[in-house]
Amino acid sequence: MTKKIQIAIDGPAAAGKSTIAKKTAELLGYTYVDTGAMYRAITYKAIRLNIDLQDGENLTKLLNKTTIELKPSPTGQLVFLDEVEVTEEIRSKQVTASVSAVAAHADLRKEMVKRQVEMGKNGGIVMDGRDIGTFVLTNAELKIFMSASVEERANRRFLENQKRGIHTSLEELMEEIALRDKLDSEREASPLVQAEDAIFIDTTSLTIDEVSEKIMLLAKERMA
Repeated sequence: MTKKIQIAIDGPAAAGKSTIAKKTAELLGYTYVDTGAMYRAITYKAIRLNIDLQDGENLTKLLNKTTIELKPSPTGQLVFLDEVEVTEEIRSKQVTASVSAVAAHADLRKEMVKRQVEMGKNGGIVMDGRDIGTFVLTNAELKIFMSASVEERANRRFLENQKRGIHTSLEELMEEIALRDKLDSEREASPLVQAEDAIFIDTTSLTIDEVSEKIMLLAKERMA
């Protein structure tokens, strides 16, 4: 029987992680976990309840009383917050602008990591985020760190937003992404860094299929 492995995919905002991780999971018949969606869900709830996003203690208490579920569907992964589907709502401009601040709180991250470790413990999983290879699936058989130029990432987010009916200029998106890179890399709790044993992939000039193919080949080597 082929060994079921853990695949950790990390990288900055709009590097293509979620799309690639999802496609890789589909090709392998693995479970896909978008950890960014989990942070977005708690951010969305905190905004709705008017909770101060700088108040880590209150946010962690909120998370401890919150259920976040990720469920596969024919149209992609669905996100449920306290049993209510919020897949589209968590992609709003306001949530996108606020999620890095929420994710910076150490105690909140500790609770999220605990949940994510539990999700991945039996292998057969592709998980993407900012700290998967360094803090969540630390023993993953395959770790990928992917990135692309700020210009390319802004352009991808621009096209993504257009499909969702969100109107933001390319210049604004470039500023937002550069700021998120800074916040994610400089935070004290689980900063965005490449794990020592991760393989770096620059996705700037690669298609989704090319990156997925590359990861598939690496995964097959690890499964052998």
